[in-house]
Amino acid sequence: MGRSKQSGVYQDADGSYEVDARYRHQRIRKRGFQSHQEATDYLIAQKESIRLQGEQGVRPAITLRQAATQLIEHKEALNRPSVETDAHLLKEVIKICGSLTIDRICDETLKPFVHARQAAGRKTKTINNALGVVRHICELAATEWRLPNGLTWLDKAPKITMLETEDQRPPRPLTWAEQAVLLENLPEHLRKMAIFDLNTGVRENVVCELRWEWEVQINLDPERLVSIFIVPRRYVKGRKAERIIVCNSVAQEIVDGQRGLHPEYVFTHYRQVKPGSGKVPIHKPTGKMNNTAWQSARAKAGLDDLHVHDLRHTVGMRLRHANVSERTQDEILWHSKKDMTSHYAVAQVREIYDALESIKQEGEAGETLNLLALLRRARMKSIPQNYPGHKKTA
Repeated sequence: MGRSKQSGVYQDADGSYEVDARYRHQRIRKRGFQSHQEATDYLIAQKESIRLQGEQGVRPAITLRQAATQLIEHKEALNRPSVETDAHLLKEVIKICGSLTIDRICDETLKPFVHARQAAGRKTKTINNALGVVRHICELAATEWRLPNGLTWLDKAPKITMLETEDQRPPRPLTWAEQAVLLENLPEHLRKMAIFDLNTGVRENVVCELRWEWEVQINLDPERLVSIFIVPRRYVKGRKAERIIVCNSVAQEIVDGQRGLHPEYVFTHYRQVKPGSGKVPIHKPTGKMNNTAWQSARAKAGLDDLHVHDLRHTVGMRLRHANVSERTQDEILWHSKKDMTSHYAVAQVREIYDALESIKQEGEAGETLNLLALLRRARMKSIPQNYPGHKKTA
């Protein structure tokens, strides 16, 4: 794509022209011009409009596409972890409502986006997440983002109503009987990862990314050496602080069994090679747990509605039924609380270890879990199951 003498005018690969320039802290961008002159005239007119509006104290017409670009650039500059998610959520909004000026944003003008996503089978929560980003854009436009003349981009942020989340899937914790059937059908490498997850409660991405360099071993007592993994903040949801994983005796056995298989990653899968190919079989990191092997195993176990994240829900439920304190549950599950400490003493590690030891095998909570499974099935009957892609759950 070549740049013209008129700064900000470019020629695309298809021969059309694009305007992408900044003037007085505002971005001017538009595609699809049929000639260089047409693009240049548009750019000059937009610059003049911005100049006059700045001098006269008038707000220019700013599109949602321009405002979305401002948000992404703003978050990238601050290195916010949510920037990728916001960009993904905004993609469909911009495709449908990108030309809408932000002063016209309201529930009514956003209906085309909502209806299109509903028709595509998207869950209400997903649609609400996108609407939430649009709401955030409007709030910033009305409070923080300012024009050269000192005015905010918007006089007042509109009220954007979230949809009722009647189709939200309830948590699906495992009973001990279901866990046994699932583990029996999983291939060895996924079985070990699932057992580790069911004894630590960490998210799928952390299990897959677990590194040996994060491990620290401490003596809780003279005869008990325990592995603790200090997870860097970049792998923690929200990236606010590093977190720790404390291995109970079951998780410890899994970790010890993985030693020596890979120099960097704890969990791997053994990649087979064809006889006579000359290639050496190696252990490779497992990129995700929700793969075809997982989906096949859960189907054989009669657990088609099971998500990988439900292993984490299972840990949370078992901790509650083992009467583990809420504070300790939060530390195990990495739930953010304002009064939580970010540094752990040996006494706290022992408290977490003992809590996880209490859920390593079935106890008196087993019958309660079965009752909750029945309640879950009753709730699931009230949720439509014929939306596109409902079988491809994680």
